[in-house]
Amino acid sequence: MIKGFKDFILRGNVVDLAVAVVIGAAFGAIVTAFTAKIIQPLINAIGSPEGGGLGFEVVTGKTSTYVDIAALIGAAINFLIVAAVVYFVIVVPLNALKARRKSGEEAGPAEPTDVELLIEIRDLLRSQQR
Repeated sequence: MIKGFKDFILRGNVVDLAVAVVIGAAFGAIVTAFTAKIIQPLINAIGSPEGGGLGFEVVTGKTSTYVDIAALIGAAINFLIVAAVVYFVIVVPLNALKARRKSGEEAGPAEPTDVELLIEIRDLLRSQQR
């Protein structure tokens, strides 16, 4: 059971996925800081000076009822930035690669032969018998 877990963890896809999650979280933090510290103050400049920025209080004098429209706009901009980066850095290159493979310009990954598959099955059966 431990060997199977080790094989699973050491597969390239799992390690690549873990790296992508960590880098994605770091990138998300950068974009959030950008929208919170640069974009949102610019949006708040539109609001009235006596208020807390672009927004309004549902009950006058009660700050807990403040509806912060600038925060909503900032979150939407944050989402659009992350979505644009994912699209242009991941989706567009992968679609171009798929198109090249379909047209025959670039070869896809080599498929294992029948003999290689049978050898792999044999080795797996031997390892399970031990």
